[in-house]
Amino acid sequence: MIQLFPAPNFDFIGKRRWAYLLSVAFILVGLGSIAVRGGLRYDIDFAGGTLIQVRFEQPPAIGEIRAALVRIGLGDSVIQQFGDEREYIVRMPLTGMASEEVTRRVREALEQQRSLGAFEVRRVEFVGPQVGHDLQLQAIYAVAAGLVGILVYIAVRFDLKGGIAAVVAVFHDVLVSVGALSLANREFSLPVLAAILTIIGYSVNDTIVAYDRLRENRGRTGHLKGQTFAQQINTAINQTLSRTVLTALTTFFATAILLAFGGKVLEDFAFALFVGVITGTYSTIYIAGALIVDWTQYVEGRGKARKKAVAKPGEPRVKSHV
Repeated sequence: MIQLFPAPNFDFIGKRRWAYLLSVAFILVGLGSIAVRGGLRYDIDFAGGTLIQVRFEQPPAIGEIRAALVRIGLGDSVIQQFGDEREYIVRMPLTGMASEEVTRRVREALEQQRSLGAFEVRRVEFVGPQVGHDLQLQAIYAVAAGLVGILVYIAVRFDLKGGIAAVVAVFHDVLVSVGALSLANREFSLPVLAAILTIIGYSVNDTIVAYDRLRENRGRTGHLKGQTFAQQINTAINQTLSRTVLTALTTFFATAILLAFGGKVLEDFAFALFVGVITGTYSTIYIAGALIVDWTQYVEGRGKARKKAVAKPGEPRVKSHV
């Protein structure tokens, strides 16, 4: 196997406080962006409404498209360029009209706007309010089910601490990826949800490899003799570092090419996966193992404090006479 790092000995665990600060900063910036924007920018699958994709013969001005929609009471629609400068997507909020009626009125309004010239309606999608709400709930259930499954699997195969640390690290990856979507003003759609679930599986896979190496090292008599638990975790991360980075690079290059040349339809999916690969590798190296170390040190510290309290001779009691 190719070894990018022949004999790595980086102090990842020793720098975990800086890693925590960096993670908290990224998450807060992402959550702040979501709060400022009033939530994520949901795709029609989640938000509900009507989507119409139109291709014009000549590049139109967005103002002219909006002027046409204002005449039919749909001036608050979202108008976005889709791919090249002649193709646009119009996203309309939910109305009391049927999707066929909305499409007919939009087509007529665009035809009456002579300056737009000839055009072709390429796609029409409609999602009702209940369907959009149900999809939002199903997205939350899917992510939650993935996290619970990871917790149970790692708790059974390794231990509960490792399972909880892995879930926290994966949840960290999800928050960073979703925050990046908001910062880049990208839509949260069904393909993006698929990317988030892929990130969950991808990130925990590298974490399990590091956990497995730790267990293997501890099973060898004298292999980690004299090392603290923090040093043992750090050794396992260093030993699996080449494998972690090589796996990340193959996925990273694939998603980078998809992001650059995959087209508008796959752009948001590729972006979420692109960010997720980076943060998933980072959390495997800096977050998952570090959380176990801090938890173990906290538990051991409390245990030692209890033993000292029990071993400490009690002060003689002085009887008071009234």
